[in-house]
Amino acid sequence: MNNLNFLSALLHLSDPTLPIGGYTHSNGLETYVQKRIVCNRETAKEFVENMLQYNLKYNDGSFMKLAYEAAENNDLELLLKLDNECNALKCAKEIRNASQKLGVRLIKIFKRKENSSLVESYEKAVQNQEATSHYCIVFGMYAALMKIPLYEALLGFYYTSVSGMITNAVKLVPLGQIDGQDILFALYPTIEKTALETIALDRDSIGICSTSFDINCMQHERLYSRLYMS
Repeated sequence: MNNLNFLSALLHLSDPTLPIGGYTHSNGLETYVQKRIVCNRETAKEFVENMLQYNLKYNDGSFMKLAYEAAENNDLELLLKLDNECNALKCAKEIRNASQKLGVRLIKIFKRKENSSLVESYEKAVQNQEATSHYCIVFGMYAALMKIPLYEALLGFYYTSVSGMITNAVKLVPLGQIDGQDILFALYPTIEKTALETIALDRDSIGICSTSFDINCMQHERLYSRLYMS
């Protein structure tokens, strides 16, 4: 794959506007806003930065990296184990279901481009309930199949995650559109640093629990009113 194709694949895979339904999920942010924990630009930036450094890096980001490596080695068995491990670590039902739905929809789009035997076997395992198609696993699998370098794949994965959280904060707090862009500018170094740290992360650190995040995601299910599905 030449450089132009690699960049095109990266931009496509990490596009925050992909029609997979990501815009319907706030990843628990709606609870934080209703509790007034996130209430302005400063607290919105703090929420996104903490999510990136203390949750995504040890969970979805790391599983994306491991799935990437498994796909590089055409290791379906490892992919299925990673998917099930990721599923077990998602305590909040809404977050778990959201991740699965996003993964299924990502497969539906990108198998039109990269429908390898590995993808076919993985999709069959999902249909047979041997795996649950988590978004981070599917993202990592396709990033490897499309020959996107790992560091750049992680940058794309974290960028789309951060961009989505910022978009939700703009709507929920609410914030001005320029406020959201300024938060994104400010988080460039954190995104780059977290991608590097994820590559070097010790396997035993993967899956570290974010208790407050899990509790707030669970509470989202019972909010009196809400705009988002999770």
